[in-house]
Amino acid sequence: AQTMEERAMATERPHGFDFDLCNRNAWLEKQGLKQLKPWSTGTTIAGVVFKDGVVLGADTRSTAGETVADKNCEKIHYIAPNIYCCGAGTAADTENVTGMISSQLELHKFRTGRESRVVTALTLLKSHLFRYQGYVSAALVLGGFDCKGPHLFTVFPHGSTDSLPFCTMGSGSLNAMAVYEQSYKEDMTKEEAMELTKRAIRAGIFNDLGSGSNVDLCVITAGKSAACPPCSGWRVRVFSAGPPASSPLSPFLDLLSLTFQLRESWPSDGWKKANSLVSFILLLLLLLQTGWSTCGTWTCRTRGPSRRFPRPSRWAARLC
Repeated sequence: AQTMEERAMATERPHGFDFDLCNRNAWLEKQGLKQLKPWSTGTTIAGVVFKDGVVLGADTRSTAGETVADKNCEKIHYIAPNIYCCGAGTAADTENVTGMISSQLELHKFRTGRESRVVTALTLLKSHLFRYQGYVSAALVLGGFDCKGPHLFTVFPHGSTDSLPFCTMGSGSLNAMAVYEQSYKEDMTKEEAMELTKRAIRAGIFNDLGSGSNVDLCVITAGKSAACPPCSGWRVRVFSAGPPASSPLSPFLDLLSLTFQLRESWPSDGWKKANSLVSFILLLLLLLQTGWSTCGTWTCRTRGPSRRFPRPSRWAARLC
């Protein structure tokens, strides 16, 4: 009879990658089971570095096979106050990957007390994508401004990366790249970079059936306040790389921190008596802050901290 140690050694798996599922899929294919073919995704995303920052651009069409699933899909995702990311591929993968990296960067910033670096976001993204060997369908254009200046990176689904002055990804990337290669020049102004990126995305929209609807532009600069110019055929968002604006829930969070400090210093009997009162105050303050934040302002539909601007007269004009 085998001992427990011999059984454990017999069933122990070798270290490294496990290809059991690949062998299973190969066996099922020999039995006549046809594997599902992935749908080709349609997107045009691009980015360019100019003298004082980075401009990111994307179309807004989301497709499901040959069907247009969403005409106003947001493909520019929030990572940090000074970092944004364009996503191509599966919408669920791009949204969840960028959301996960955003939360990790937020915790890292609280722990270190420093502004988030673009290269830190790049390392987290490529490490996560390489771990899944391309099965997470997220092709990303990462841009931001930190203490080292403006940065622009491309992150492929398998985890490889590039650092370029301008880049494009998606099914319409060749058309957008043709515009960039023809008109790009060093030390462009913000207006020139915005116009060039708009032309590049429009080239992808008009020459790729998977891209369409509107053009989203995201401008990231240093030390300038956020603004939302009037829409004239495309949506433009300008974000600051300075310290983030205070959240409407900041008083609630401060009071919550103070409550836990008092809990450690108070006797157990005194805390039990004051517990219900403090809970009522926290709930009342939360309701007041939530009601204030949803009245009288218009919030841009962007991941991360809310950007409140006066409601524009027109959201965006359809380009095609």
